[in-house]
Amino acid sequence: MPIIVVAADAPSVRAEVRAVVGEPGTEVIEVRSGEQVAVAVAEHHPDLVVVDLQMGNMGGMAVCLDIRLEASYGKLPPVPVLMLLDRRADVFLAKRSSAEGWLVKPLDPIRIRRATAALLAGGHFHDESYQPVPVLVPPAAGGG
Repeated sequence: MPIIVVAADAPSVRAEVRAVVGEPGTEVIEVRSGEQVAVAVAEHHPDLVVVDLQMGNMGGMAVCLDIRLEASYGKLPPVPVLMLLDRRADVFLAKRSSAEGWLVKPLDPIRIRRATAALLAGGHFHDESYQPVPVLVPPAAGGG
């Protein structure tokens, strides 16, 4: 039975994630602040942590870095992190904090399900939503 910790100070975010991942056979543990995540990880040994980037005093990036640091010296078990981002530009923060996956809001059930399945299977999930469309610039006329 997978155990998933969902960390967000907004009840609507926790409810949205729980509605998708809270199927029979999955235990969902909700926490309301970043400080509670390490406690929940130590206590429940989850298979996945889903963390909102924007939380009160300790946001998603700090939570992810804290989990990584404490796991590096054996205080916490290693656990994959799925970060919920507010905008595409926040992908940089998810990468810097070594999150295994991220989703850009607004969330939808299909992407939540794909991301959690990939991370629970030991993989990664990098949301491609809202990526800017590349613009090809032709070379200047006359070569120079």
